Amino acid sequence: MRFVFYTHSLVSDWNHGNAHFLRGIMRDLIRRGHEAVAFEPVDAWSRKNLLQDQGDAALADFATAFADLRAEVYGPDHDHEASLAHADVVVVHEWTDPALVAEIGRIRSSGGTFTLFFHDTHHRAVSSERDIAALELQKYDGILAFGETLRQRYLRAGWGETVFTWHEAADTSIFKPMPDVQKTGDLIWVGNWGDDERSSELMEFLIKPAMDLQLQTLVHGVRYPEHALRALNEAGIAFGGWIANRRVPYAFAQHKVTIHVPRRPYVENLPGIPTIRPFEALACGIPLISAPWNDAEHLFRTGEDYLVARNGEEMKACLRDILSDRDFAASLARSGRDTILARHTCSHRVDELLSILAECGTKRVTENLSLGRSSNHA
Repeated sequence: MRFVFYTHSLVSDWNHGNAHFLRGIMRDLIRRGHEAVAFEPVDAWSRKNLLQDQGDAALADFATAFADLRAEVYGPDHDHEASLAHADVVVVHEWTDPALVAEIGRIRSSGGTFTLFFHDTHHRAVSSERDIAALELQKYDGILAFGETLRQRYLRAGWGETVFTWHEAADTSIFKPMPDVQKTGDLIWVGNWGDDERSSELMEFLIKPAMDLQLQTLVHGVRYPEHALRALNEAGIAFGGWIANRRVPYAFAQHKVTIHVPRRPYVENLPGIPTIRPFEALACGIPLISAPWNDAEHLFRTGEDYLVARNGEEMKACLRDILSDRDFAASLARSGRDTILARHTCSHRVDELLSILAECGTKRVTENLSLGRSSNHA
């Protein structure tokens, strides 16, 4: 089948974690014999910032590293109807321009035979409700929400009747342990500062513990204001700026422990959604400590796959335990990776997507799925 993804950007992961996930999904679909293509706006915010930050070399690096992926840019005059003429499945990300969201819905309702999904991987459904409420989703066959609480939000608000939970996951062809890499540091955190949604939490759970314990610490990310950079410097924390997501496993392998600091909107309003970073960290087999969040859907085994620190003092205690006990650290890392491999890879999510298509796909899609099953059993 031909899968078309309208994404904010596939090429750029500058402050754009959804690119990580969709790359993994597309690669798994291609490995299964499907065709997958992504369309992204030529003026995408993430793409523009990546070019400003890293230059054209970043685009060339993507093309080399992900030679199996096809991404096409579109401008205001693009013929989307022609692009969708041979599509079987179309997935439209929630950062897509609202006018285009509506246009693709009209193409579907005016004779399009593809199955059309809206894909939400953000907290705007609770933090900017008017933006989501204004979207024209009536012609969409289904909505893919990256957490059960988000799915329930769509149903309660009446934004869709056919809504599925579709969590993000790790691309384990990239995110995996690298046991031969030498450890050169203690603590690493990969994440963006952005919008003051976790500023106080980063001070409590990252900066102060690293400073108090005098850990050799590295931070990668973007959108750090001057006061944040000053705080890192005063704490003796090295700041590495943007890092291409495919290089994160190597950075993890050079360190002994990492942490997860969820953004406040997820903690307060969307329990059960960890975002993609914990999936990727656990897949790499690095011990993980998290600031408080509610694993409402029991995605992981708290205390076995990762530790939870309720405050800064507990974070320091957890860091001491991991850094002083190699066997405990190894057990934690092994357990976390086992859970990812059992439940949370991009391959698992493709299986889920195909099951969703079997439930609500168009006749064209369900026939293709039936043919695929028949050939698999032939």
